[in-house]
Amino acid sequence: MSLTDQNCVARKFDLMLVGSVLIFLAACRPAEEVVAPEIRPVRAVTIASGNGGDSVSLTGRVQAESEVNLAFRIDGRMISRAVNVGDTVTAGQEIARLNPENEEDGLRAAEATLQGARGQLIEARANETRNRSLLAQNFISQAAFDRITQVASSAQAQVDAAQAQVGIARNRLGYTRLLADAGGVVTAVGAEPGEVVQGGRMVVQVARKDGRDAVFDVSARLKDIAPANPEIIVTLATDPAVTAKGRVREVSPRADPVTGTFAVRVGLIDPPAAMRLGTTVTGRMQVGAVPGIEIPASALVRAEGRSAVWVVDPQALTVSSRPIEVGASDPAKVTVVAGLNPGEIVVAAGVQALRPGQKVRLLGTQP
Repeated sequence: MSLTDQNCVARKFDLMLVGSVLIFLAACRPAEEVVAPEIRPVRAVTIASGNGGDSVSLTGRVQAESEVNLAFRIDGRMISRAVNVGDTVTAGQEIARLNPENEEDGLRAAEATLQGARGQLIEARANETRNRSLLAQNFISQAAFDRITQVASSAQAQVDAAQAQVGIARNRLGYTRLLADAGGVVTAVGAEPGEVVQGGRMVVQVARKDGRDAVFDVSARLKDIAPANPEIIVTLATDPAVTAKGRVREVSPRADPVTGTFAVRVGLIDPPAAMRLGTTVTGRMQVGAVPGIEIPASALVRAEGRSAVWVVDPQALTVSSRPIEVGASDPAKVTVVAGLNPGEIVVAAGVQALRPGQKVRLLGTQP
């Protein structure tokens, strides 16, 4: 055997040896372990069925059905006020008075002007009468008589204007006395004797005797679920035995900027005498079940432009996405009107890390 042949045989032997070693190592390597599916811990809530209604109680105060602010029509210095808070007033009663000196002087000046205008009118009418006979005898021309007639007409206009000024001056003098236009009870005063008040400034506030309201601050949610025309039982806070029925008379269209509540005025039907103005009362009414199912806002997910939740299979402990229809929502809760049934379990926290079929471990299920 030549040297070349010996080298070829040696190389083949080496290759066989390396292959045997590789096969042996492959046989000795352990099989790859199967990766267990990831189980994510989540918090969940159980969907409960809605109740059939409940009684809601609110605290409010008794107020007059209508309150008016009595004020002077003109400016001036107030010299007297005949009533104080809590006093009862009658229609036509004098409430306060302004210093009338300026208005009296104005009336006298207007009356003097009227007297002067009447004197000029008498002279112009007499002159017209005299010249009418002269015109008939052709002693004056028609143009001259027309000028005399025009002077008489102007004198009549001056009298009419002066009479109007006298009427205005009399009205202003009457405005110095503030009279009550209806009976009621004084609930507030806005000016004291000696002050210079402007026209329109509230001097006294009068609660009229034509009715009483119980006024409550109602949340937007309660306003939305309340019946259209509920019957409300109003009781005195200090004596629950004193009651009266009421009907909603007015609902404020604008929420209070601080509390976010709406003022609701409930007209009291034949209120007892104990329900005086300003007393604290409690109103109770029956409301129906809230339409829809409420879930935490954290349970809501958005998928392809639609709202959905993750529903847990209680047997397999896996989740699946369920489209839902949302009726209303706020930062804390969501009202679902379609897509969920009572008894189902919905993931309330950890929704962003889930996928269909994901195994979960429930940390806590809230009813």
